[in-house]
Amino acid sequence: MSPAAAAAAVFTADNEARAAEIISWFPRPRSAMIPLLHLAQEQDGHLSDAAMRRVGELVGATTAEVRGTASFYEMFRFEPVGRYLVNVCTNISCLLWGGEELLEHACEVLGTEVGGTTSDGMFTVDEAECVAACTEAPCLQVNYRYRGRVSHADFDQLVKDLRAGRTDIPRHGVLSQVRQRADDQRRAGAPPPEQAREAPVWIRRPDEQPAN
Repeated sequence: MSPAAAAAAVFTADNEARAAEIISWFPRPRSAMIPLLHLAQEQDGHLSDAAMRRVGELVGATTAEVRGTASFYEMFRFEPVGRYLVNVCTNISCLLWGGEELLEHACEVLGTEVGGTTSDGMFTVDEAECVAACTEAPCLQVNYRYRGRVSHADFDQLVKDLRAGRTDIPRHGVLSQVRQRADDQRRAGAPPPEQAREAPVWIRRPDEQPAN
């Protein structure tokens, strides 16, 4: 296998084509870095070194630049996690309404510690600083899908439903089950921003005419 083929093999053939499509949406390849990182995590469940290197090759960035960008965002994981990542909030509102006790209960029920993954690879339990749902305390997320006012019994039922496949929560890494598309009229625009002479079509008012 040639070096170029080995690099492309980090993504599946379908995802390599998908990556090229995503890059085409933007005037500069680097603008596609975050969507490509999500694509890599959707494929593998986390960001491997090889995937970050490949993203860098596609957008013209170093692997260090890609990792530096990804590490800013909590949603990107650099080690494998379970099919379901359970983030239990323990910030002040959730703390007052039993968030720490819920986290302890989650670890006890699943037989793992905070930051750990169950032996069957189904669940990873983690503590969240805040999930911005203070009125729904105590709150948790499963693969970043919210569950609010969660009692211990609610959590037990949630685990049963997830194990039985009775929820609409996809595996970790899948942001949306509806694939985004951007036709030519809805893209950011072909010219770089400093060369643009009119507002992008996606923010222009319907009654506004393009500049001549």
